[in-house]
Formats: sequence, structure tokens, C-alpha cells
Amino acid sequence: MKKVMKLRAAGETEGIKTWSRDSEISPDMVGITIGVHNGRQHIPVSIKEEMVGHRLGEFSPTRKFTKHGGKIQRDIEKGAATKDAAGAAPKKK
Repeated sequence: MKKVMKLRAAGETEGIKTWSRDSEISPDMVGITIGVHNGRQHIPVSIKEEMVGHRLGEFSPTRKFTKHGGKIQRDIEKGAATKDAAGAAPKKK
């Protein structure tokens, strides 16, 4: 909160980095961009009115989602890609 108040007094909206993902967002933080650490890097989070009462860590995901399916899903996507490519090619008469 000290950093937020200092930033507000200076009239700035960016510049705070934090590792404290469990900090609760207060109304004083609205309009400020805070860099929240996700374990690897700081993710910029712009605080909005709807975020008040939540935790900073909720807006900085720690895991990267990769799609489901594995080999079967790759085969389905490969088939769809070849079907689209064949449909775009001019047809012979």
C-alpha cells in the first residue's frame, strides 16, 4: 500500500512490481498497472473497479494452457488443414 500511495502522489499509473500474489485489491489501487509475478515473469495487471476484493494472483496465470487431445487431436487438425487446402485449390474439368 505504501508503494501505491507513493505512485498516486506522483500521478503515475505504472511502475510497481510485486511477488505478493495473495494481496487483496483495494479501491485505492483502481487505475494502476501492477506487475504481478507468476513464477517466471511479471505480468502487467491493470486494476479495474470490478477487481476490488479479489487477489492479485487471480489475474496472473501461472500455467500455460496447451490444447487437449494429444496425437488423435493432431491427426484431426491435420486432416482438417488438408481438406481446407484442397478446397482452396482450383478444380480441373
